[in-house]
Amino acid sequence: MTKITHAVIPVAGFGTRMLPLSKSVPKELLPLGNRPAIHYVVEEAIAAGIKHIVLVGHAQKSAIENYFDTNAELDHQLRQKGKDALADSLNWLPEDVTVSMIRQGKALGLGHAVLAARPIIGNHDFAVLLPDVVLDPFTTDSHSDNLAFMIKQFTNDGHSQILVDKVADEDVHKYGIAKLSEGNDTSIKNDNSKVSENVSFKVAGFIEKPSLDKTPSRLAVVGRYVFSNQIFGYLANTTASVGGEIQLTDAIDALISQYGVNVTTMRGDSYDAGDMNSYMQAFIYFAQQQLTDN
Repeated sequence: MTKITHAVIPVAGFGTRMLPLSKSVPKELLPLGNRPAIHYVVEEAIAAGIKHIVLVGHAQKSAIENYFDTNAELDHQLRQKGKDALADSLNWLPEDVTVSMIRQGKALGLGHAVLAARPIIGNHDFAVLLPDVVLDPFTTDSHSDNLAFMIKQFTNDGHSQILVDKVADEDVHKYGIAKLSEGNDTSIKNDNSKVSENVSFKVAGFIEKPSLDKTPSRLAVVGRYVFSNQIFGYLANTTASVGGEIQLTDAIDALISQYGVNVTTMRGDSYDAGDMNSYMQAFIYFAQQQLTDN
């Protein structure tokens, strides 16, 4: 099976949870320390072996595409002033990595956003990284290792992979929660301790934002996926459901029933850069780490 080298990052959302910060600046470009949030997500993808990144956005998100492009005038001005190192740091994408942008058109949900990338992804299998979720780049346990493990597992057994992490009892109602197949270790399902290594196993399905008394586990979807190209066929045939949107979870359920899907337990920590409270905590943490490094 060919190694995955393509990734989709949906960036079309308006970021209403981040208003007023996101009124004129895309939420993905809001800083975590000294870099925009999406910078870390793209770095993560590249470190895991991704060579072609497809941003799915809309007309008001061109600033994100510009961020990953070369600003020839700025580059010239910096080099004229002898600031070559600073100019080099702004053109940080490796030469063998391509960033493309395609417009979603209508805002019809995450599933529709992923489907919008199909003309560029073509017949390739691919990863999906949600830009709201930033994995800790300051530890070796999380930043690229989780995605790299998922890609390796997919390459080995052909099962699509979904990253999950244990959440506290009071938080299960905020997430999509994994319903695991019979025979999986109940401690993985139910206790709240962090895992020390990546483990991949079959999932029976997902329940969206369950109450604590109805949750099938404590394993919440983190925002990292590795999909067989077959997901596109299911998305194309998925009808709009909750909120009039095409739900990615509906296509995943269809994929599970036909081919099976695995969840991978996450190592390290993640930060929700699309929620104001979590974003503020993440900004402080990232800034402290960078000040320490300097």
